[in-house]
Amino acid sequence: MIRKLKSGQYRIYSRKVDPKTHKRKNLGTFDSLAAAQKHERDIQYFKHH
Repeated sequence: MIRKLKSGQYRIYSRKVDPKTHKRKNLGTFDSLAAAQKHERDIQYFKHH
């Protein structure tokens, strides 16, 4: 899940909410949407391989 920050950067959050904190985990911050999307694809790949 990618969200745009006020600073103009993009941050990847986990899809599920953390049961302890009731928030989504920060999985990385990127300057461009394309870089964030590429990293999100990498994350999904490694989660399933």
